[in-house]
Amino acid sequence: MDAWGIYIHIPFCERKCPYCDFNTYAGMTSLYERFARTLAQEIRAEGERRGRPRARTVFLGGGTPTVLNPDQLALILDAVRAGFDLAENAEITSEANPGTVDRARFEALRELGVNRLSLGAQSFNADELRFLGRIHGVEDIYRAVEAARAAGFDNLNLDLIYGLPGQPTSTWEHSLREAIALAPEHLSCYALTVEEGTPLARWVAEGRVPAPDDDLQADLYARAREMLAGAGYVHYEISNWARPGHMCAHNLIYWRNEPYLGFGPGAHSCDLHRRWWTVRSPQVYIQRVESGESTEAGGEVLDEQTAMGETMMLGLRLLQEGVSRPGFQARFGRDVLQVYGPILRRLEDLGLLEIADAFVRLTPRAYPIANRVLVEFI
Repeated sequence: MDAWGIYIHIPFCERKCPYCDFNTYAGMTSLYERFARTLAQEIRAEGERRGRPRARTVFLGGGTPTVLNPDQLALILDAVRAGFDLAENAEITSEANPGTVDRARFEALRELGVNRLSLGAQSFNADELRFLGRIHGVEDIYRAVEAARAAGFDNLNLDLIYGLPGQPTSTWEHSLREAIALAPEHLSCYALTVEEGTPLARWVAEGRVPAPDDDLQADLYARAREMLAGAGYVHYEISNWARPGHMCAHNLIYWRNEPYLGFGPGAHSCDLHRRWWTVRSPQVYIQRVESGESTEAGGEVLDEQTAMGETMMLGLRLLQEGVSRPGFQARFGRDVLQVYGPILRRLEDLGLLEIADAFVRLTPRAYPIANRVLVEFI
């Protein structure tokens, strides 16, 4: 491998949001120190086992990584540097909740080498934040951005959620305007989805709240595209916008179907030939590391057909770049048209795909229904 992306899953939150189906847990503060030590132990050992390979991105996700104190986060990032040859210009991202951080915490992150921050703002409307179960208020978002800038962060992402049941266009436009005014380098905008097993799914099933409306979400998505384009953001991935030069390098590894290693409960890894994942329970994860057992919960070998399909599905999410035809040819020994000619031509005839010598990519007409196009390659 030329270089890996490293994802580190911190599975803890102060409170779990009702729409969230990520592998996260609230009320486990007593585990934080032991977890940080065992996570660091596994990262260092795995890097050394692989011969201290090159790494070009690190992403601390969750959960809320910043519920850990700076010393605990230092243990983890020190282990990355010990186990891997971390590129000098590596992008190191940490997610953070606006309600759990301040300038001192951000300054500590900067001292640890974190150079990109992703804040879960979600909305600039107090009622919407309450519905989403967020522990922060609108003012906390402004304070967090101000504190991040004061601490020296010049690469900042804000996450926003749209398409809440019955959400008026006006509140979504307000959130976009406020986000734009804060001038983040990157914005991620996600449609609210009802995930099985979440409190939100139960509320919808019981009729307490209506299900999100697909047509409303499509309209709000179109409005985001208009407003963010007008503010100078490049729409480079279905749900992501960036100032030029500020695309998320770590997520590009996923979308380009390149190799990554995941550490922590429930994290996934892929070396292009095989995909595997770790046990989900933090307690079981800790016990396995401490006893020297494998943390792997399962895995699968990727046959060529699966690898090609995933390369198409992921790459088409990149709206400007698309799937590189020379890159596909170099990896699989065949051109995309040899493999997917009839599918590609049909989607092209429907106006959903652009086929050029260098790439295959979605047309703007396909953006609102991208998932329906991408499943063609499964």
